[in-house]
Amino acid sequence: MKITLLVIGKTDAGYFIDAVNEYQKRLEHYIPFEIQIIPDIKNTKSLTTGQQKEKEGELILKNLQAGDYIVLLDEKGKEYTSAQFANYIEKKTHNVSKRLVFVIGGPYGFSQAVYEKANEKLTLSRMTFSHQMVRLIFVEQLYRAMTILNNEPYHHE
Repeated sequence: MKITLLVIGKTDAGYFIDAVNEYQKRLEHYIPFEIQIIPDIKNTKSLTTGQQKEKEGELILKNLQAGDYIVLLDEKGKEYTSAQFANYIEKKTHNVSKRLVFVIGGPYGFSQAVYEKANEKLTLSRMTFSHQMVRLIFVEQLYRAMTILNNEPYHHE
């Protein structure tokens, strides 16, 4: 199984890029992991919120593959502790045969078509974070899950 983080738009703040790259490099030791970036939509000022969600949704759906297990990072999703998320990842490694794809949508969330395609929704917090921060929080939590599953000292109860 491979884990993919599918995101809309690139990160432009160097400190986020460096931190995400560090955790991505650490994850290579444990599991195949990639971040797949969908370019930002151009001319969004001429689009309504709904139109932007639809266009982003089309791009998200084009980047999914047959057999993907799709998890939307969504404010209305299920919330886990770090230890529960580690158990969740462990179960998925046994049940998902191809890619486990976590998706971060655009600034207005997901289109209805993306919600319909998703297998489930997960939230990292009930708080709202910038999309750049969500990427970092997600890769850190995935790394933390791997260290928990391998009984390493990174995570403390």
